[in-house]
Amino acid sequence: MEQQKTLDERQRWYWRKNIRFILGLLAVWAIVAYGGAILFAEPLSNIQFFGVSLAFWIAQQGSILVFFSLILIYAIRMDRLDKEYARLLKNDKEG
Repeated sequence: MEQQKTLDERQRWYWRKNIRFILGLLAVWAIVAYGGAILFAEPLSNIQFFGVSLAFWIAQQGSILVFFSLILIYAIRMDRLDKEYARLLKNDKEG
């Protein structure tokens, strides 16, 4: 019964870290997507980037590139978290 309690604590730890990380990534994406393309569109319109306004470029290309980057970052970070979780479970079983 004691082992089940430890497993539940580890699971809560894992999901807290996972959810916190997801919320951070979503915040970055929202700031880039809405901030760069909508909220700051007027000041960014005066800046030329690859022949178009920076606001247009962020709305059409930049937010997509940020989204793909966030997917890559998430995959790498979750791989590390999964390995750390597996190590913690292994240590619990051995100890």
